[in-house]
Amino acid sequence: MSAWKELTTLTEWQEVLDRSSEKPAVILKHSTTCPVSASALEEYESYLSGTHNEGVDYYLVKVIESRPVSNQIAEDLAIKHASPQILYFKDKESIWNTSHWSVTTKHITAVLD
Repeated sequence: MSAWKELTTLTEWQEVLDRSSEKPAVILKHSTTCPVSASALEEYESYLSGTHNEGVDYYLVKVIESRPVSNQIAEDLAIKHASPQILYFKDKESIWNTSHWSVTTKHITAVLD
């Protein structure tokens, strides 16, 4: 079982956004057709398979299959869409984000731990 949950609906996204007032969250925006995104997913899962910050909820959005969710995330957090992209947010506001080859276990660890 993955340490992250996939978001596929706008209702799920709204629940995660609202819950971020109580517990911060991380979302990886992932393209299932992009090799760079495949690498980012490996880095994300590598971070989660080790000792990771358990005070954060972890999610994944497939940007092609769940485009409305991906677009709403960009709008709600006021962050221009990229893919792959990782977003860390709390209280419905972005704390940190990065994209493409910068989505690494090392970067995620530096920010979250």
